[in-house]
Amino acid sequence: MNRTTLSLIAGTAALAAVTGFAALNTPDAAGAGTAGAAARRPVERTSLLCPAPSLSDIADTTYTSFTPVTDGTTAGGTAQLQAATEESDGTGATSGTGKSGKQTTAKAVLKPADPGEPATGDTSGGDSPALLGTAEGKYAPGWTVQETTEVAAGTGRGLLGVNCGAPDTEFWFPGASTSADRTDYVHLTNPDDSAAVVDIGLYGKDGAVKSTVGEGLTVAPHSSKAVLLSTLSDTQQTDLTVHVGVRSGRVGAAVQALDAKAGGDWLAAAADPAGSLVLPGIPKDATDVRLIAFTPGDTDADLKLRLASPDGQITPAGNETLHVKAGVTTAVDLGEVTRGEAGSLVLTASDSSVPVVAALKVVRGTGTRQETAFVPAAAPVGTRATAADNSGKGTTLSLAAPGAAATVKVTASAGSEGGTAVTKTYTVKAGTAQDVDAPVPSGLKGTYALTVERVSGGPVYAARTLAVTEEGVPGFTVQTLPDDRGMVSVPRTDEDLSVLQK
Repeated sequence: MNRTTLSLIAGTAALAAVTGFAALNTPDAAGAGTAGAAARRPVERTSLLCPAPSLSDIADTTYTSFTPVTDGTTAGGTAQLQAATEESDGTGATSGTGKSGKQTTAKAVLKPADPGEPATGDTSGGDSPALLGTAEGKYAPGWTVQETTEVAAGTGRGLLGVNCGAPDTEFWFPGASTSADRTDYVHLTNPDDSAAVVDIGLYGKDGAVKSTVGEGLTVAPHSSKAVLLSTLSDTQQTDLTVHVGVRSGRVGAAVQALDAKAGGDWLAAAADPAGSLVLPGIPKDATDVRLIAFTPGDTDADLKLRLASPDGQITPAGNETLHVKAGVTTAVDLGEVTRGEAGSLVLTASDSSVPVVAALKVVRGTGTRQETAFVPAAAPVGTRATAADNSGKGTTLSLAAPGAAATVKVTASAGSEGGTAVTKTYTVKAGTAQDVDAPVPSGLKGTYALTVERVSGGPVYAARTLAVTEEGVPGFTVQTLPDDRGMVSVPRTDEDLSVLQK
């Protein structure tokens, strides 16, 4: 086999070596000799990682799995969630080494259902492990798993939620803290058969925080590690940006931010550094909103702040612009910026080539009845995005079209215990953001998923808020809805057997 043939095989393998990949088919005789635009095909494998939910003994956690129905998928496939540090036996159970050192077997937290149907599972206590998830075939395109935890009391009490994420090699988390009231952990989960080596960098009000403790951290295969941020710094800082960079391997990463007085939540990774950012889904009853921004380059950024509201974009009073010094975390209080209306924050750098990452710390309630959540800068919905674990009450879907107007289709799936799917279509006016009256399955029993699809128009950004009030405390959590990466572009190619003769 000559070098040219090997390079063709290597190129095909590279196309498939992604978290989700599409099957590559040889062109038939009718199509041979006619190259065209790349085809969109469903991915055939998806990996998701769920961090360990809580250290609290009174934590109650629900996992919800959902795969939207996707045309063009194969008939078969499997999906499973198993505990990190444990190996699957192929039956839905997992085996590993227990505290006694003996081999143990544990039932999987849930068994994913067929596409279009949610499946749920519960766990409780402070020793629930991180989970490794893999879906193949018809279960893979758009597979979504939501982890939602209720903690009744103590540091970080309230409602915490996170979408289980795909493994990657770099993550940015503006909005972390090592202040006296905060207990923040970086959770790292390695899904692979070899160890991952990770560096954690902290950036505060004076730039990079000097520390070697976060360098070269090893995360063992099929395991998870929680790193307390305060152990990486000798100083307390209210606002930090955390950078997770992977030297070898890949990991899932999320920050658990727990406040002694104002609840807590998961801080998901912000969208990749860019000159224009959208932070969607600020609750209309937010009592305090704090913007945390960071530019990782060598050039300062001057950001223009605009709040997209149902009536258009407005300038937050007294906060028209924000200067972000290179390599320094910058924060500003926006107060009750939404003033009772739906809102999404739009940030635009005066120089679009200067990359920025950003997130919002959002507070609801007052006094001793405050609760905190985070809204990171989000990627657009793209083709389709999904939010699982919705109920008939307490769910808010937020949509923003910061540029051109857009038409969006929203589908409420069947319920996890019964109900019929329902679809509605919405128009989001140019430059606006709105909370929509999201559809609810008819005859709903259990929880359901919301799938958002952009039908036409400009980019759409979305977020889903879950809210529950316990003893007067307004518990809530916000998840942004980026594209679910359920489809992949596969180049169309021509047959050219002459390369075998070179």
